Amino acid sequence: MPDEQPTKQLTIGELARATGVATSALRYWEDLGLIPTPARASGQRRYPASAVGLVGQILLLRDVGYSLREVKALVTSHSDPDTWRELAKRKLADLDERIAQAQAASTALAHALACPHEDIRTCPNFADIIAARLAGSPLHEAHPH
Repeated sequence: MPDEQPTKQLTIGELARATGVATSALRYWEDLGLIPTPARASGQRRYPASAVGLVGQILLLRDVGYSLREVKALVTSHSDPDTWRELAKRKLADLDERIAQAQAASTALAHALACPHEDIRTCPNFADIIAARLAGSPLHEAHPH
């Protein structure tokens, strides 16, 4: 009977080096339930090699804008495509709104830099934008393109 190699297990330090994630973050993610509580050997955490892929998924989800709460919902709903799709649709709508806000802010700043007034606070357009914001208009409405 050939010798069976046990599945490679990683210490928390090895998992941190393999993923570029600090050990403190890995422990925090474990506490939140993002990554499963690992087995222990001599008091040390021992993660399965598959934990590297899971940490990679968490990093990617954070990169596209998901909060840790949303990441948990996504990683725990891996068997439910409807949940994943609904969360992705909501995140896409949120990102589109944030992009629109960032574009409005960029346009407003570009116009402020091009303003001929020495002091932006003396510009009538600036005063109009302030008045519109105080009246409840969002920036993209207060500062038309």
